[in-house]
Amino acid sequence: MSSTPPPGRTEKAPSPDPAQRRREQRGWYVYDWANQVFITSVVTVLIGPYLSGLACGAAGAPGTEACLDPAVRIRPFGVDWISLHPNALHPTLTTGVVLILVVLLPVVGALADHTRHKKRWLFWFAAGGSVAISSLYLTDDYRLTSLLFVLGNICYGLSIVVFHSFLPEIATSDERNRVSVTGWSLAYLGGAVLLTFHLGLVTFAPDLGIGNGEAVRIAFASVGVWWLGFSVLGIRPLRNRYSTLALGQGRPQLGASLGQFGRTLRDMRNYPNTLLFLLAFVFFNDGIQAAVYFAGNFAVQDLGLSLTVLSATILLIQFVAFAGALMMGRISRVVGTKATVLASLGVWCVLVTCGYFLPPGEPLLFVLLGLGIGTVLGGTQSLARALYSLLIPSGREAEYFSLYQLADRGSTLLGSATVALVVNLTGGYRTAIFSLLVFFVIGGVLLWRTNLRAGIEAVGNTVPRHL
Repeated sequence: MSSTPPPGRTEKAPSPDPAQRRREQRGWYVYDWANQVFITSVVTVLIGPYLSGLACGAAGAPGTEACLDPAVRIRPFGVDWISLHPNALHPTLTTGVVLILVVLLPVVGALADHTRHKKRWLFWFAAGGSVAISSLYLTDDYRLTSLLFVLGNICYGLSIVVFHSFLPEIATSDERNRVSVTGWSLAYLGGAVLLTFHLGLVTFAPDLGIGNGEAVRIAFASVGVWWLGFSVLGIRPLRNRYSTLALGQGRPQLGASLGQFGRTLRDMRNYPNTLLFLLAFVFFNDGIQAAVYFAGNFAVQDLGLSLTVLSATILLIQFVAFAGALMMGRISRVVGTKATVLASLGVWCVLVTCGYFLPPGEPLLFVLLGLGIGTVLGGTQSLARALYSLLIPSGREAEYFSLYQLADRGSTLLGSATVALVVNLTGGYRTAIFSLLVFFVIGGVLLWRTNLRAGIEAVGNTVPRHL
């Protein structure tokens, strides 16, 4: 995972050799394929209902109906004055993860731009997350399960900021939409492949002689193995690139790196359109992340659907998202990337409104809602990632992508905190899901006001043909 810097190499730009770029892009795609299973199987499908079930059982209210009572409480820290509704445990943990990442992401992003071993950093973050998630197999205590989930989530967030920072180094301006969309599409396909196994495992658990909880823990272990194994294959083709600061030091210096990050925050005042895009992203990504993170809780707790129905729906979403991301990539090359993202946000507004009125016990309607989500899910996020990569100055990719990841996690903070508050008060997720509408509206308005062409030119990048 390491390499020795060749004399004089300071280039952070993509290789002029198309064959070399393709090799690195293929490796980058494989890491997208590797890590998405954590979001698909763990975050979206399994961890929410599983944690709620463990917590409800610990509170003496097993079963979804009994646990919808707002009076049901757990005391995770063993003191009476800190109580929580069991269904609010998952969004509360997500909020805690975000608060930790808000502190760590700027540090990691600043250091990653100045290290000679960015590939190694990506590997160890992936390895840490993989081990934490696989270790969920070893326990059915809701407190220890919560701790391991938090550790895995933190490692995932830190790995993604390093991973994203490779995009400007492996793709030219005109290639970035294609590379970002292709990576996102393959990520959803990878998530779908492993989720197919998990669907069969959960559905046929009694025939295999294991309980539902055991089946879920086996699924957790398989996610960790998949994530780590494909990470090794994906990271290998990537190249370490060396900034002037990295070449002049034996190891990255925290003070110098954070000083550079502080200058980035101040310099962003010179790039108002980059800043406005980030603000827009915070809001509309809030809606996307919250919808993804808490879909499983909504389906099982509020709609009364089985884990099998939920798994099958999420599996279908993966395949639809794979095709949807490619479709939106093609549309963006005709009508422009900004217009495509704005249109997708309008679709999201319709979807969360439909979710609010979805009746319980109707799996077909939930599946149809999932089809709509899958159509716009991958395209919205992948095109936003490609747009942001054009709005950052060359040589400071990890540093600026730490801000992007900070915006990503910051928006999750708003969403998860809102959902946790509403669920803690009502015991269910229906009203919380509907509240996401406001984030799509605000995000859309801010994106509409962003002058992307001026922002790209201001940082010295080439404006792509289809903006």
